[in-house]
Amino acid sequence: MKQTDKLFLRTENQEGKCIVYVGGELDLESAAQMRAIMAPLVELTDRELKLNLRELRYVDSTGIGIFVSVLKARHAKNAPFVVEAVPPNIRKLFDMTGITPYILK
Repeated sequence: MKQTDKLFLRTENQEGKCIVYVGGELDLESAAQMRAIMAPLVELTDRELKLNLRELRYVDSTGIGIFVSVLKARHAKNAPFVVEAVPPNIRKLFDMTGITPYILK
């Protein structure tokens, strides 16, 4: 697990998928860390990329932008991308921004 004061990330590789567990706060301050973790994973087109947000307490527009960027990059590569275990407060933001139908299957 890699962590800053605010963001906690753990990556788990399973057969056919890579799961990134995201916890804490994803905002402008922690965005660089999230981007650094996600950049090489976006390129792994031979497996599903899954974000588990169960422990994510807060996300701002920068964090939502990261999710959208990953979604677009994976879509362009015809590679599966899934977001799961979204807490209600984060789901509300996804709904308000209109990304829910694209990010949650």
